Amino acid sequence: MLYFVPTPIGNLGDISYRALEILQTCELIFCEDIRVCKALINLLSAKYNIDFGNKNYISLHSHNEKDFDFSNTDFSKNIAFLSDAGMPCISDPGISLVKYAQENDIKYCVIPGANAAITALVASGFSDKEFIFLGFLNIKKNRQAQIENALNQAYPTILYEAPTRIMDLIQDIAKIDENKEIFLIKEISKMYEKTYKDKAKNLAKLLKNENLKGEWVVVINNQIPNLNSNISSEDILSLNISLKDKSKLLSKLNGLSPKQNYENLLKSEEK
Repeated sequence: MLYFVPTPIGNLGDISYRALEILQTCELIFCEDIRVCKALINLLSAKYNIDFGNKNYISLHSHNEKDFDFSNTDFSKNIAFLSDAGMPCISDPGISLVKYAQENDIKYCVIPGANAAITALVASGFSDKEFIFLGFLNIKKNRQAQIENALNQAYPTILYEAPTRIMDLIQDIAKIDENKEIFLIKEISKMYEKTYKDKAKNLAKLLKNENLKGEWVVVINNQIPNLNSNISSEDILSLNISLKDKSKLLSKLNGLSPKQNYENLLKSEEK
């Protein structure tokens, strides 16, 4: 069996009992970074007094997973995949292994566990249902356009950000919409975990005097206020606004996603 095992995102106690049991049975571990993985196994062994036995480790990371050849791997044995921290495949490698397992009828199981995005969303208080996860912005693409895209979503939007770029991100958001409400959390589950919740313009000032070290999760409050029950879809369609904005408003009335509404509007215009 192939197991995808989430690892602690700060506190060693984030590991589940089930994950510990599975790791004891696995002979081979695919991991994002062999040194980090070995260090984690040693820490878990000492904390929980567990002998994990001898393991074989293979590096599988974002730079090699697309071209990795799994054909020589014996998947009849118990095998685990671990990213450095948190849930595999969520802004972390592992997706190529999932696809390989699906395409080759290999039994696999994803173990529930620690995840920074969900933790931050719950802590933000912005949503108990819909949200959008964008992860890290692509540093090789137009950053301004990506930030505008994050601010124009129909639901609370989650970003990951590095300590070296968190100040720039908040300042850039403030330039676009200084009153945008934002929730920030850094060092989730660690000793120095800290949260902030305020308008972008206030956070831009506040962070100037803060220690920015650590991994950050940003939750942007993009919720559209509830529409008046007397407003109909015809009222929205008559507005002189973009199809994208109409799609967001319509989603609040008809329950369809903004993307579905947008596609429907395009089809209507083509008729």
